[in-house]
Amino acid sequence: MNFKVVIKYKLEIIFAVVVVVFAAAFLIQNANIQATARPGQETWQGSDDMGSAAIEATGYTPWISPIWTPPSTEVESLLFSIQSGLGALVIGYFFGYYRGKRECPKSS
Repeated sequence: MNFKVVIKYKLEIIFAVVVVVFAAAFLIQNANIQATARPGQETWQGSDDMGSAAIEATGYTPWISPIWTPPSTEVESLLFSIQSGLGALVIGYFFGYYRGKRECPKSS
């Protein structure tokens, strides 16, 4: 490998190393959490669940109920992923549109 190639891609190599180290640390921590979980215990519980439990512990009863609840957490995750993907698509489109508009030469 040529040393100039390494210098040329120094930032990319550093970024790749950081991503690999972060992923390894996350996977090791996740394995430790999964190993200490009781059977049937949700290990990656969201703040919505913990917040709802804290509110219900005070004796509060909701005065409105959802129109539809997803049949499983997988369906709920799928709907959330679709929603976030569509949001990223809209934001990316507008960033690309305005960047292209700025860089495009003005036609007379």
